[in-house]
Amino acid sequence: MATRRDCLKFTLATAAATALPQARLLAQEAGPLLTRAVPKTGEQLPVVGLGSSATFAQVARSEDVSALREVLQALVEGGGQVFDTAPAYGASEEVAGQIAHELGLGERVFWATKLNAVPRGGGTADPAAAREQLETSFRRLGKDPLDLVQVHNLADIPTQLALLQRYKADGRIRHVGVTSTSKQAYPRLVEVMRNEDIDFIGVDYAVDNRDVEETILPLALERRIGVLVYVPFGRTRLWSRIGDRPLPDWAAEFDATSWAQFMLKYVLAHPAVTCVTPATSKARNMLDNLGAGRGRLPDDAQRRRMVEFIDALPPAP
Repeated sequence: MATRRDCLKFTLATAAATALPQARLLAQEAGPLLTRAVPKTGEQLPVVGLGSSATFAQVARSEDVSALREVLQALVEGGGQVFDTAPAYGASEEVAGQIAHELGLGERVFWATKLNAVPRGGGTADPAAAREQLETSFRRLGKDPLDLVQVHNLADIPTQLALLQRYKADGRIRHVGVTSTSKQAYPRLVEVMRNEDIDFIGVDYAVDNRDVEETILPLALERRIGVLVYVPFGRTRLWSRIGDRPLPDWAAEFDATSWAQFMLKYVLAHPAVTCVTPATSKARNMLDNLGAGRGRLPDDAQRRRMVEFIDALPPAP
């Protein structure tokens, strides 16, 4: 019986690499992506990356992962670098690591994964289980040191962040951080940002989901903490609200040529944001997303206009 690994090797060998020439052409003609510095190290990262939840995770669970091959090629050849994943995203971490290895792209990717060894019912993490989960991520992604590991959803910070910091001190993790996509957890996130030595946070942020603008993003600037942005399209919420409306003509003022670029450029215009990582399993969407990191970003007045436009739309059904 064929294994997932057998099927993966077959699809990697037979799928047409249509994304590769398109991505290279885009990078050559449109120029390099905008980069931002990781605040505490100065390392420059392209501002648009790739997430691996949602549709990426769904395809990773299937037997035909050729679409993920193309989307990873589009990311790297189009000038992107950051790939955000987690053990909690099903097969995403394992499949992405295998694809990158087969394509020889592993060293060109900034791997950002997560740690959460807290039992489903809650409580504290078993340190041995946390270490085992970390070592599994090393094996799956094929990189040591890993570029970034964050405590997923602020789970048992005393145990898990301390473990990550020990791995960092030993040279096996380059950056550490925490994530939260729950507004109710933001007070705890603020507490961690103020009191712990972290390099990154990961939060949800979108043109119609602006809660982090109040305290989280200003504090990230103050504390010199990098910011990865998740779900910049509100998963499907913003697409449902926009429907078949045409992109407004004034979006050209900040070089947005699609709704995806409109939404991503809003997020990227905030100076605290290091990189936005929308998830996709389609190379054409990856190329479109990368376009948000090129050209002009909206200024404050244009961002207010964007907010007014989106807020006037009917809520998602």
